[in-house]
Amino acid sequence: MSLGLVIAGPEGLVLAAESRVTLTSQVPGQPPLHVNYDNATKLLAFSPPNSHLGAVTYGQGAIGIRTAASFLPEFEAGLGVPATPGPGRRRPVAGATPTVSKLPVAAFTQRLSDFFMDQWKSAMPANYVGPDMVFVVGGFDDGQPYGTVLEFYIPSRPAPVVKHAPGAFGMVWGGQRETVDRIVQGYDSALPTIAQQELGLTDAQRDQLVTAFNRLQISLPLQAMALQDCVDLAIFFIRTTIAAQRLMVTVRGVGGPIDVATVTRQNGLSFIQRKSVVGEVR
Repeated sequence: MSLGLVIAGPEGLVLAAESRVTLTSQVPGQPPLHVNYDNATKLLAFSPPNSHLGAVTYGQGAIGIRTAASFLPEFEAGLGVPATPGPGRRRPVAGATPTVSKLPVAAFTQRLSDFFMDQWKSAMPANYVGPDMVFVVGGFDDGQPYGTVLEFYIPSRPAPVVKHAPGAFGMVWGGQRETVDRIVQGYDSALPTIAQQELGLTDAQRDQLVTAFNRLQISLPLQAMALQDCVDLAIFFIRTTIAAQRLMVTVRGVGGPIDVATVTRQNGLSFIQRKSVVGEVR
């Protein structure tokens, strides 16, 4: 479930995610029970020297019973060890202090994908049927004026794909995206398939319909938007989805505090708003 966004603008990248994780309990002979927790970390930040990037995750909420964020100490400990092919990648030697190097965004994303693919194979059933755990990584490479955004899916598509190269401004969003789709695209993403089935359209006719639907898209001049405007836009999309789900008969998989961070060429990743651990409210 969940909802995550990465916006690539001229002044930097904006990463945003809410905090709800939905776990499903199934007792034989009874309907599935959905349980929500509203303090999950789905906006991932990394320690120096790799603080020039960040990631959001959405879709499948856990590997086994662990969230993506809970694996970060192991992932970062392994960054000081050279990657080797295959599932038997070298692990840090107990007690050793590995030397961690700053990685280019693409190389870092590949290491992140390799790590979570290993965790998936170790903990998840081979016959798993369900949503992927999706990661969108955004950051700045040395010498590049603009950020890069890449995406990968665990387990179905682990090879990272560039969604926005430097200078290609735009937005990536996913999870329970129906509300954002209807705002941005002007229609639910299921509409072309429904129209094809109901009207007996060929694939070519369906694609022609999608092209015509492009006229419904709202105008978002991201190439001209300031970083603050991109932050406001990301919060608007997530907050609107949360508000809509409170009134709808649906799986309420989007909720809790909204974490937002920017990544800029000058400052790397900086949190704009971030939930904190607190004690009892009196």
